[in-house]
Amino acid sequence: MEILSDNKQNGRLDWFILIPIIGLMLFSLGFVFSASAQKSLSVFGESTNYLISHAVKVVVGIIIMFVFAKLDYHVWQRYSKVFILFSIIPLVLVFFAGKPQNNVYRWLEVGPLFSFQPSELAKFALITHIATLLTERQPWIKTFKYGMMPPLIWTGIIATLIALQPNFSTAFATYLIAMGMMFIGNINLLHIIYTGVGCSVIAAIYAVSADYRVQRLTAFISNIGNQNVLDDGAYYQTGQAIIAFGNGGLFGLGAGQSRQSNLFLPESFGDFIYAIIGEEYGFLGAGLIIIAFLLILWRGIVTIRNAKDNYGYFLAAGIVMTFTFYAMINAGVNCGIFPNTGVPMPFISYGGTAIFIYAAAIGTLLNISSQAGNLSLKQTK
Repeated sequence: MEILSDNKQNGRLDWFILIPIIGLMLFSLGFVFSASAQKSLSVFGESTNYLISHAVKVVVGIIIMFVFAKLDYHVWQRYSKVFILFSIIPLVLVFFAGKPQNNVYRWLEVGPLFSFQPSELAKFALITHIATLLTERQPWIKTFKYGMMPPLIWTGIIATLIALQPNFSTAFATYLIAMGMMFIGNINLLHIIYTGVGCSVIAAIYAVSADYRVQRLTAFISNIGNQNVLDDGAYYQTGQAIIAFGNGGLFGLGAGQSRQSNLFLPESFGDFIYAIIGEEYGFLGAGLIIIAFLLILWRGIVTIRNAKDNYGYFLAAGIVMTFTFYAMINAGVNCGIFPNTGVPMPFISYGGTAIFIYAAAIGTLLNISSQAGNLSLKQTK
């Protein structure tokens, strides 16, 4: 581990990033407990199993965040190729040693108590390596062979392996974030457009190649504006989420008073926990979650602008785009704006690997901001 010396950083963390993140993670304990208590009771015979598991992961996640905040982000530039090659190994291994659930290969069992999701590690590895490629290839960035092709190949490998699990939503999100980084990295816009059109055609063909994905999409389209949302099985989860928001109204039913978490809403403490927050804390509570993410986004943009070098600039941009995109998509799915994608809410949804990887990413963002040394409100005006 390479720790920064005092002459490399100002020794301060950006509290406008740190406080909202820690707040989201700590408040997620109450959210997860409320949303999972009934399911835990029915599965384990007591209401706190999921809470205890989530609490341990949150504590570990906070520790990881502070460790990575002190780790010089340039270490990712030096070892990004090793990192991304290492991340591909579990992506392949999951097809042979993973524990399938309904013919879906997304998790590797690490001991009896912990499962690991390789796609989460691969997303972070891809961001670090694309940032490295964009930094090192700036003299040739406008050429297709040396500018566009290298990050595109790595993105294709990672996205394809994730899509084959199958996990189309995560694969597509990974591709979009990578393309966003390429755009910021000053890659030829025509190359991005041509590649984007080609990849979109491939993605569309893949999306309609499975009946369940077609059913989700057609259910979403057919139920836009339809009040009888529960009549369509493929739209059931979204329909229940919309009911949860309706129950909550402006001020909510109160902490622990959710009705939809009583086994009505599947994934109530996972992908659809935002709907439970809306039910218990109302429009105001759900709005505060969005405000917290907007605050982090604002400070993330400040960090990007003030990054002391190109690598910090590109790496910070990739991190900020990732958590912003996932938060936006999750909230949109919960509200019925987007089709159901299975994307968790960063820092809030129950989980393990995602909490650890997001914590490491935010810690890295904090390190970039600390080296920039431009963190005061006065300096960002």
